[in-house]
Amino acid sequence: MSAAEAADGAGPGRGAPDRAEPDRGEPIEDFRTLGAKLRNWGRWGADDERGTTNLITPERLIAAGRLIRQGKIFDLGIPLDGNGPQTGAFRINPVHLMSATGAEQPFPSGFRYADDYLFLPLQAGSQWDALAHVFYDDQLYNGFPAGAVTVAGAGRCSIDGQAAGIAGRAVLLDIAALHGVEWLAAGTAITPDDLDAARRRQGGVAVGPGDILLVRTGWRRKFLQERDPAAFMAGEPGLGQACCAWLRERDVAAVGCDNWALEVLPFEPGGVFMGIHMVLIRDMGMTLGEMLDLEALAADCEADGVWEFFLSAPPLKVTGGVGSPVNPLAIK
Repeated sequence: MSAAEAADGAGPGRGAPDRAEPDRGEPIEDFRTLGAKLRNWGRWGADDERGTTNLITPERLIAAGRLIRQGKIFDLGIPLDGNGPQTGAFRINPVHLMSATGAEQPFPSGFRYADDYLFLPLQAGSQWDALAHVFYDDQLYNGFPAGAVTVAGAGRCSIDGQAAGIAGRAVLLDIAALHGVEWLAAGTAITPDDLDAARRRQGGVAVGPGDILLVRTGWRRKFLQERDPAAFMAGEPGLGQACCAWLRERDVAAVGCDNWALEVLPFEPGGVFMGIHMVLIRDMGMTLGEMLDLEALAADCEADGVWEFFLSAPPLKVTGGVGSPVNPLAIK
């Protein structure tokens, strides 16, 4: 099944029993109009290729370090193996091959070694979208020409521009728990009201300038329980378009989710395919994280009532890459 089919709600998994039926809501604003209102082009200079991660200032990073109080580490990355959620129609799951096992090696000292390879789309598992990943009307973030992306890679806004690291204060908002379900249904659009209600439920935790926001829909739990890649990819709950302005108003530095495309699919009435990607990445310059495993972290936050933590999530330094695998660590 293709991504386009998923956006239209076709493919395996549609109509299967799920948690919480979605409210399709009212038609939304044209994404180009919204993007023009929220645009960050030129905010950090005409040559900027980092976008909203510029909001993670040294002062905010130092303050974020003070959130480490218990020494607990939560690994938010999903395994890079053949058991992931990719169906092969759009992307494949990672393929791990051994190139040496030590068998029949000739070293006289008794020394032996093992070596291996990993073949994968850079966005096959937990990953960051680079600012070159999505564009429209022949322009990338900050007005760079879309032609800067060629078969040789991204000459502008590539993921290695974020290689100094995406790290800082992060906040988890658990929308599935807010609604009392294991996971939200595909097509459920998360609204600003949901985000604010989750904050209130979670002790009024603040989301502000330079923060990294993580949003739990329960979609990872769905996959772990069902082990059905087709159902996982057939659609998803996710951010609705109105959340773009909510993120911009709070100067959030980056946003990540436990689904495969961050935004709600099928898209909202009046919306377009990947319209939220286009506003967040191309217009706002926001780096997006997808397919995160938030289950253990959410359970711990629920238990101790602490929903803020230090997050370290640097991408791989892939020259010209438009995305990167990531193994984010939440540290409390």
